[in-house]
Amino acid sequence: MRLLVVGRLSGQLASAVKMAMAHGAKVSHVERADQATEQLRRGQGADLLMVDYQLDIAALIAANEAERITVPVVAFGVDADAREAAAAIKAGAKEFIPLPPDAELIAAVLAAVADDEKPMISADPSMKAVLQLADQVARSEASILITGESGVGKEVMARYMHDNSRRSERPFISVNCAAIPDNLLESELFGHEKGAFTGAVARRIGKFEEADGGTLLLDEISEMDARLQAKLLRAIQERVIDRVGGSKPVSVNIRIIATSNRDLARAVSEGTFREDLLYRLNVVNLRLPALRERPGDIGVLAEHFIKKYAAANGVPVRPISARARQAISAHRWPGNVRELENAMHRAVLLATGPEIDVDAIRLPDGQPLTPASGMMGAASTGQENPYGGGVAARAAQAADAVTRSFVGQTVAAMEKTLILDTLTHCLGNRTHAANILGISIRTLRNKLNEYADEGTTIPAPQSGVSASGYAA
Repeated sequence: MRLLVVGRLSGQLASAVKMAMAHGAKVSHVERADQATEQLRRGQGADLLMVDYQLDIAALIAANEAERITVPVVAFGVDADAREAAAAIKAGAKEFIPLPPDAELIAAVLAAVADDEKPMISADPSMKAVLQLADQVARSEASILITGESGVGKEVMARYMHDNSRRSERPFISVNCAAIPDNLLESELFGHEKGAFTGAVARRIGKFEEADGGTLLLDEISEMDARLQAKLLRAIQERVIDRVGGSKPVSVNIRIIATSNRDLARAVSEGTFREDLLYRLNVVNLRLPALRERPGDIGVLAEHFIKKYAAANGVPVRPISARARQAISAHRWPGNVRELENAMHRAVLLATGPEIDVDAIRLPDGQPLTPASGMMGAASTGQENPYGGGVAARAAQAADAVTRSFVGQTVAAMEKTLILDTLTHCLGNRTHAANILGISIRTLRNKLNEYADEGTTIPAPQSGVSASGYAA
C-alpha cells in the first residue's frame, strides 16, 4: 500500500502517518497539490492520496485526470466542521479523516482502498496442485501466464506469486488491458514525452517504469491490439521500452505476469494474438479451475468471506446452516469466486437468525438461491405433467420451454435478449455481465451502444455490493 500525503506535516498529521505505517503503508510526502501530480507523473506511484482539506482537491483530481492518472483521494484536517468535510467529499474525496487521528478509522480507510487482504485460500486438491506449482516457480524470473474463467482469482494468484517472489519488496503494478481504450493503453504502459500528442504537457512515466524492480501484471492480455503486442514483445525480449514520442530506449527490470480468460492458442490461430508473444508469456502456465471444479473450496471460501464482511459491517459472525451449506455446494457459481464473495456479503447483511440460512443467500438479481416455485410446472396446477414429477423431469420441462421460446427468433435477436437479460441479472454491472457472457467489456459496450441507438432501454448500473480482489 503506497500512501502519498499532501499537505503540511503537522504533529497530528505525523501521528496519522505513523499509524498508517504501522498498518504496512509505504508513505511519501509533498506539501503542494502540483507537487503531488508531478510525483505521480514521474512514476513514483501511489495507491492513495491523503490530502489536506484546505487544498484545492477538485483541482488536484482534475490535474491528475488530465495526465491520465487515477488515484483515490481521502481528505484530512484539524477542527474541520461538517460543512467543510462535506465540501471535501463533494470536491472528489472518497472519505474525510478528522485529526487528531483515530487508529481504527485510519486502518479502515487503508483497508478499504488497498483491499490487500486477499489470501489464497484453498482446501480442494485440484487447486492445491496449482498452488504447489505456483510455489515452485514463484521465486524464478520466468514470465507466468495465468488462465481460467472470469472470477476464479487470477489477479489474486498474481499477487500471491509476487508476494512469494524475490521481488516482493518492490512494486506490484496491475494494468487491465481490457478497460483502457487502445489509443490510451500505449501511453499508460510505456509512458510519453512532453509534446508527444495533444495534451501531453509533460513527460509521463508509464507502468513499465513504475514497476521497475518489481512485477507488472497485464490483466486480460488478449484484449491488446496487434501493434501494442509487437511493442510488448520487444520489451519482454530486450528489457527496454520506448516512451511515446521518445528518441531513445529506456531499460526496465521487471517480471511479467499476464492473465487471460480466453483461449490464447485459438486467438493465435484466428490471427488476433501473436504466436511469438504467447511463447514469451507462457513460460509457465497456471490454469485456475472454475469454482464448480473445486467444490472443496466453496465452504472454506464462504466462511472466509462471512468473517471478512461481518467485521467490515460491524455485525456478529454467524455460522452457515447445514441447509445453506448444501445449497451453496449445489450451485454452479457461473461468476466463480467473485459471485460467491458477493453472495456471502449479501448474506451477512440479510441474515437475521443465529445462523446464515438459505433464505439470506441471494443471487445478484435478488432471487433466492433455491429453485423458484415456478419451476414446478404443471404439477402445481394439478395438471398432468408429461415429463414426470422428479427433479430431473422438471429440469427437462424447463429446458424444453426455453428452447421453444427461441424458435422463430433471429440469431441477432437471441443475442440481444441474452445480453440484456444477463445485464439485468447483474443489476446493470457491465463488468460482471461481460464476464458471464465471455466477451470483453469493449464488445459489450459496443453492443449496448448499438441497442441504445435502436431505442432500446439499457439497464443502468445499480448500487450494491462491489466485487473485490477475486476479479480476473
